[in-house]
Amino acid sequence: MTEVLATGLDELRAAVRGAVITREDAEYDAARALYNAMIDKRPELIVRCVDVADVIAAVNYGRESGLDTAIRCGGHNGPGLGSVDDGLVIDLSGLTGVRVDPYAGTAEVAGGSVMGDIDHATHPFGMATPSGIISTTGVGIILGGGIGHLSRKYGLSIDNILGADVVLADGSLVRADENQNEDLYWALRGGGGNFGVVTSLTMKLNPVSMVAAGPILWPLERSADVLSWYREFILDAPEDLNGFFAFLTVPPGPPFPEELHLQKMCGVVWCWTGDPADADDALAEARAQPGIALDGVQPMPFPVLQSAFDELYPHGDQWYWRADFVEEIPDEAVAKHVEFGQKLPTWKSTMHLYPINGAVQRVGPTDTPWGYRNANWGMVMVGVDADPANADACRSWSVDYHEALHPYSSGGAYVNMMMEEGQDRVEASYGENYARLAQIKAKYDPDNFFHVNQNIRPAG
Repeated sequence: MTEVLATGLDELRAAVRGAVITREDAEYDAARALYNAMIDKRPELIVRCVDVADVIAAVNYGRESGLDTAIRCGGHNGPGLGSVDDGLVIDLSGLTGVRVDPYAGTAEVAGGSVMGDIDHATHPFGMATPSGIISTTGVGIILGGGIGHLSRKYGLSIDNILGADVVLADGSLVRADENQNEDLYWALRGGGGNFGVVTSLTMKLNPVSMVAAGPILWPLERSADVLSWYREFILDAPEDLNGFFAFLTVPPGPPFPEELHLQKMCGVVWCWTGDPADADDALAEARAQPGIALDGVQPMPFPVLQSAFDELYPHGDQWYWRADFVEEIPDEAVAKHVEFGQKLPTWKSTMHLYPINGAVQRVGPTDTPWGYRNANWGMVMVGVDADPANADACRSWSVDYHEALHPYSSGGAYVNMMMEEGQDRVEASYGENYARLAQIKAKYDPDNFFHVNQNIRPAG
């Protein structure tokens, strides 16, 4: 560490209540470890913030010292952009908490929380907000879009943001909502962490309590027929019914029957949020599809569904993913899906088609930066394994699968499900909205201090 940084470090330690961790500290390796073990970065130092004052001090230190600065919440970021070699990591994991106002139907969510914190706090009130499908994911996922089990009914996560508190690059704290800093409020709803450190989000809550949820699985040889049926069915299904199609390998443990363990299959993971008495009717057509190997749909509290994949995908696996948005799935695309679904490289690897019609499409294409309101699915190919020896196989399968299906997509990309794929892909993620984002970036972060991300470059 340089003498200048060391001198400033003493002042930083005095200014924050959280831990300041350097390469010399015993906890350094544990503190820098990322969710995606395929990524290994060695920051100069890590500041574990416990309040907004810590965040302000850390931002000021990063700016004044000239260090590349990354913002980390849950750490799930695929390409590891929650960290940076030889720079500063502002770790929000100590800045947690969710306060629910059941009368207003809102939740104040601290920026270091994970999605499971929201589910835990809101469920006793019979409420939820749309999010992802793994509860250990940091709430930073919300800023990039947020697709999950509630998308068809209640929209994307960004469609439920009512406001945010943001520490800007100059160290000031501002509020962004429909009444103040409206341009920043627009940009945050899809623009990711490009504009500042979001220390708190105000989220709209929706009535969700018990759901009928779980997978229905079919043998792999049925996948062409199942996908051909699913692509039509889900577009006209009641919006209370969400279901994402998947190629998967049955996990080798309960609750799955032993005779199915490690079999490659296709399936749909369902979530019915309507009247429980109507769940069987909503799923009748799915259950009429021939050859069902497992029907795991059952009543459960919504947080149980939200955390169902947590143990399957713990911190420390190797991850590589690619994603696109899809309007149609023609027969030629079905055939390509079947081809690659048969080649899952490891038992944790998977492909998901998340439906994003319904409520998602009732928001205009320029109402938020998220530019794929015409798409019907978000498609992601994910190569995953615990063994580093399988990293290349995971990467190759994901890339090859994506390249084979990309011609049938809407183009572009999804910032929440991107590796470091180049600036063209970032710009394509926002399409016609990118120019406006660049203008707002120039206003709030003209020097691009917040650039360790899927970067929106300041206009000018």
